[in-house]
This record gives sequence, C-alpha cells and structure tokens, in this order.
Amino acid sequence: MTDPLPDAGGHIPRLPDDYTAEAAAARRAFVEARTEARLDHVGRHSLDPASLPGNIENFIGAAQVPIGLAGPLRIEGEHARGEFYVPMATTEGTLVASYNRGMRLLGACGGVRATVVGRAMQRSPVFVFEHALAAREFGDWVDARFDAIRTAAEATTRSGKLLSIQQFAVGPTRHLRFNYDTGDAAGQNMSGKATFVACEWIRENYPGGARYILSGNTDTDKKHSQMNMIATRGRRVVAEAVLKAEALRSLMRVEARDLFHARQISQTGAFLAGSANNGAHAANAMAALFIATGQDAANVAESHAAIVYAQLLDNGDYYWSITLPALIVATVGGGTGLATQRECLAMLGCAGAGKADKFAEICAATALAGDISLSCAILAGDWVSSHERYGRNRP
Repeated sequence: MTDPLPDAGGHIPRLPDDYTAEAAAARRAFVEARTEARLDHVGRHSLDPASLPGNIENFIGAAQVPIGLAGPLRIEGEHARGEFYVPMATTEGTLVASYNRGMRLLGACGGVRATVVGRAMQRSPVFVFEHALAAREFGDWVDARFDAIRTAAEATTRSGKLLSIQQFAVGPTRHLRFNYDTGDAAGQNMSGKATFVACEWIRENYPGGARYILSGNTDTDKKHSQMNMIATRGRRVVAEAVLKAEALRSLMRVEARDLFHARQISQTGAFLAGSANNGAHAANAMAALFIATGQDAANVAESHAAIVYAQLLDNGDYYWSITLPALIVATVGGGTGLATQRECLAMLGCAGAGKADKFAEICAATALAGDISLSCAILAGDWVSSHERYGRNRP
C-alpha cells in the first residue's frame, strides 16, 4: 500500500492517485484511529473507486441503503407506457408496501396517465446599478439582445437551450432568471456555466459595463419556492387516474364520497399550514427513487412540492391527479452512471440519453400511488396498524 501524504494537523489523508482502494483504506484507518468507530461495513461495496471522480471527494466507502421493489405500476403516458417495477431505496418500514398497495389499486382501475407539461432549469444572476432607472434601462437592453445572449450561452453546451430570461426589479438591481431546456441532464451545472458566459458577454458589451453576481437566488437552487410552483423548475409533470368506486371499496375499504370529503379537510389543513404540498407525502417517493437511481438527493427539497386536484365524478368514481411543478431528474450525468444506480435505471428502461421524460412520468405516477395509498389508509384506519406490523424495527 502506498503511504498516504503526511498527516499535518489532523488533515484527511490524500494520495497522488486518490481514487483507489488504497486511498479509501488510508482514510478509513485515519478516522478509525481518531474515533471509536469501526468502518468494516462502510468499506464493503462493489464500487470501483476509479469510477468516482466527479461524484465524490475523500472517498472512504458506501452507505448501503436497502432497495425494495414496488409494482407493477401501470402507466399510459406519453413516454412511459406499460408496466414498471419500481426500485425504492429506503429504511422506512411500510413504505414500499404502501406504494405497492397504491399501484395495485391503480392497476385495477386502468393505470395512470402521465404527461410532462413543462421544462425549465434556471440560473439567476443579479445586475447592480446606481439607481432604479439605470436598472430598468439595462433590462430593456437585455430584452433587445436576447438572441445574442442566447448564442453566447448555448456555445457552452451541446444540449442546453436558453428558452427565456425573466426579469425582476428590486431597487437598483435587476434580477435575471435564465430558463433552459437541459435535455436528459438535471442541468444545474450546465445552466450555471452557460449563464456565466452569457453574463460575461453582457458585461463586455453593455455600454459602460455592468456589475453582477452569478446567483441572486431567485433560481432557489435546492430550496422550495412559490416561484418554482408557478413557473416550473426541472420538469412539470402531471399524473392522473380515475379510481373506480368498487375498486376503492374492495381493495382500500373506503367509499369514494368519504375520500372526497377527507380531501376537502386535507386541503384546508395544507392551506392553514402554508404547505408546499397539499397531498400526502410525495417526498417519500422522490427520496426513495432518487437514492436508488442516482439523482441528487438534495433536489427533493424542490421536487417534493405538489398540487393535488380531485373530483367526485357523477357516476361515483373518483378522479385524482398530482402535479409536480419542480421535478428535477436526470438519466445521464451525476450519479446516474454509477453501477447500482445504473442498474436501477435500467430496471425502469430509463438508463441513458432520451429517457428523462419517461423517468419523470414514472416518478409522478409513483407519487400518485403513494398519496392514494396513504390517504386511504388514514381514512380506513390502517395507517397506525400497518406501521405497527411493518414499520417498527424491534430488537
């Protein structure tokens, strides 16, 4: 084994070739010597350290999260069509069983319709002037030169397309929200690089120059915002289904009219709390799918936002839809190329280019299944008993 670099003042060891089993072992030994921890399990994994540049620094091993399988989930979408078995990485007992139950009901009712209705990834620089009039005049200049700004931005990427630049005036500043279509990548880094080059073009070409900060925070990267709910971040996806009254009665032990009544109460509670989601728990679906398939888990902060819309139909059936306005997913780049994550994407037929819209529809349909299952369990009195049976890790 190669000796690690000298330990100067407790710094984490680094090796000249830092993505090797030897480097990871040196760091595990380093932390074991300074704590009471043993990292036997952390060090056992199938990852090739040489595959990890760009995904992790100071690599020591892997956090093994159990993966369960839910399905079949029947989807009749624009991109996702057929039956899917959904990998869900979680340590919460009852979760996979609950989603499985919702998928069973959806299958009995003809499946889920799913549609991607919008795409946009943002970076939001802010330009600073001496007074508001100068900021307004700058905004007019930007509008008049959108084509040139787009050319500068798109020169940095093969797949990114600048769709629009929104503008917001605050005092002597002008916030610009650059909106991109980033193809099958999540696109935060892509949009950041493209916007930087565009802002440099603006700085060099605006009469008298222009001062800017690359992110003024209206992109609300990895934070929920009302702007994302309205304007879309990532993908805006709708999953919808008509639940047959008889299927609700026989499989979930609830009546459609009681479910609709409970929905009105739930809507009120979400409004009272100022919630980013008037449904049940889309975050559970997003987190479990994101971890299994190599998405950026921090994007759950945005992606969990949801709008549930329901109708009690004249024939007694129940229409239920969930809209995810800020679903940030990818099928290329980031963690999607790692071995286990790639296998989980392949399980869904979503590995590689041209599959991000399909994966987005699967995510939305999964969220719908989970919301239906949990809502019915609460109404039927199964919520607590099912967690008692499946969700308690007793010694």
